[in-house]
Amino acid sequence: MRKLYLCGLFMIPLLMSAQTDIDAIMMGKHNFCFGAVYQYSSWKKYWEGTFKRENLNLGRVSTQGIAVMGNYGITNKLNFLFSVPYLETKATAGTMKGQKGMQDLVLTLKYMPLEKTVNNTTYSLFVLGSYSMPVSDYTADYLPLSIGLQSKTGTLRLMGDVQIRNFFTTLSGAYIKRSNIKIDRNSYLTDEIHYTNEVNMPDVINFNLRLGYRSEWLIAEATVDHTITQSGGFDITKNNMPFPSNTMNAFRLGSSTKYTLKKLPELAIVGGYNVVTEGRNVGEAASFYGGVFYLVNFKNK
Repeated sequence: MRKLYLCGLFMIPLLMSAQTDIDAIMMGKHNFCFGAVYQYSSWKKYWEGTFKRENLNLGRVSTQGIAVMGNYGITNKLNFLFSVPYLETKATAGTMKGQKGMQDLVLTLKYMPLEKTVNNTTYSLFVLGSYSMPVSDYTADYLPLSIGLQSKTGTLRLMGDVQIRNFFTTLSGAYIKRSNIKIDRNSYLTDEIHYTNEVNMPDVINFNLRLGYRSEWLIAEATVDHTITQSGGFDITKNNMPFPSNTMNAFRLGSSTKYTLKKLPELAIVGGYNVVTEGRNVGEAASFYGGVFYLVNFKNK
């Protein structure tokens, strides 16, 4: 298992989307890698639409949590992955109380239809399909201290990777379809008044670029990630609280590392950092994480 990708924070803690879904590494047949990752993220400034500001009634908003993750190699070209996080939110000012609980279970199938090596260069192509669903009844209409949006999602991602000796570039793009949600009130205001408890959730697209060094024992990479809400979202209204169907765009820079112990190659340590540098209706979040993973080879059992 190579590395860990974190969603970072929007107005909600979209923590730890999955562990290896958007890297270019496949788990070998009958291998199972599992582990746990701790993440902490916080922001004080946020974008209200495109206007960056603070809210003294919130102070600093933080999220921390632990995610359990796993990846099983069905074949050398088909992997099954899962992740489920436990999250806790907190604000340092005001009267809003943080939430805590289990967030969303994410299930992913990762398929590598093409891998070809020419001279010292290896080209790989991947297709990923994911499904997520809430695993607790947390309140979505409680931003920015909700732990999630209660929306079920389906994701299709295409990914390409080029590796020259130990240096690689991985580029991927995804379309995320989100289901509508229901909230605990019978009317709400977006760009217009809605007399219903059902909220239409806009879909999302994501682009991700990874550049770095990859060897048997060490992986070190820089990441660029851009998430864009599709039509149907709207901006936070002036001096109001965020809403689940707000447009939430974020441009994020980061880095991550994985080190596999030479004396115990089944054990790997991961860590990383990322920060939102540009956004719309999201927090200017800085996040760090660390975790451990262990590999079991069922072929040898």
